[in-house]
Amino acid sequence: MNAGLRHPQTVLVADDMEHNREVLAAMLRGAGYKVVLAADGDEALELLATGPVDIALLDVMMPGRNGMSVCRELRSKAETRLLPVLLITGLNSTEDRVQGIECGADDFLTKPIMKEELMARVRSLLRIKEFTDEMEHIELVLFNLAISTEGRNPLMKGHCERVAKDAVALGMRVGLPDDQLAALRRGSLVHDLGTIGIPDQILRKTGPLSEGEWVLMKTHPEIGEGICRPLQSFGSALPIIRHHHEKLDGSGYPDGLKNSAIPLAAQVLSVVDIYDALVSDRSYRTAFSPEKAFEIMAGEVELGWRDGDLVFELKALLRVGIVPSPGADGKSAFSSSWG
Repeated sequence: MNAGLRHPQTVLVADDMEHNREVLAAMLRGAGYKVVLAADGDEALELLATGPVDIALLDVMMPGRNGMSVCRELRSKAETRLLPVLLITGLNSTEDRVQGIECGADDFLTKPIMKEELMARVRSLLRIKEFTDEMEHIELVLFNLAISTEGRNPLMKGHCERVAKDAVALGMRVGLPDDQLAALRRGSLVHDLGTIGIPDQILRKTGPLSEGEWVLMKTHPEIGEGICRPLQSFGSALPIIRHHHEKLDGSGYPDGLKNSAIPLAAQVLSVVDIYDALVSDRSYRTAFSPEKAFEIMAGEVELGWRDGDLVFELKALLRVGIVPSPGADGKSAFSSSWG
């Protein structure tokens, strides 16, 4: 039930039979839900695009775009991929249910519909949605915290979002699967969150760091990982956050991993992060040109620190304009810290 909520939750009911729509609407409204009605799949998608909906009840057998087709469309879009979908069907075969699961449905109701079962399934899916919304809110808090952290150094302004954008572009180019691209985006957005534990005098120092300062600076990947670890949605991003300062020869930190032991997504982030740092102003130097940046990175490849193929692919992205060069102010479209 939703009696304790400030606003009634909204249920979309899509069915080509008016009688069916009205029966379902009466049950749901009687339980305190707001209901919007659609006579077919196309109208359902229009309603979903124009107003907030908390759960969609879709009839499988609508003419034209049926319930499964609408469900697939919802799962293909970032803004609706987590929307609870309850398929309503008169079909009882295992094959039909398998198809419904494959299209992304969360649950099924079989006709004729009993009010008690309808209410139980709707309540269950809405509870899951509330939990998911809360997790997304916590993620947003983390992202905002990362942005606030970078604000401690004016030269770092905006780097989280830019590094994430271009790391994902490079990840796509080298064939990372969708789940790793999503993890790469999350990890990139908060990869320097751990600098929240580093004093300002170290982050803003204009000269070389002392040995003790370096020891402290090198803890930031572990600090960032620790902050994000309680969130299940960050599980696959944790290795990216922790290992984006590793080097292929094992001389990086925090764990001294070598070669393939370093996750590819972390290597992608590392290469993007380094290029950004080189073509951006820092407190201890002015920005290098892209040509000079790649010359320096080529030297790191020769030292055995970086994957030459990743550096080559990043350079290719720069040539086609996906990764912008520094602007007239000498600052890159990226901006990131580089140890």
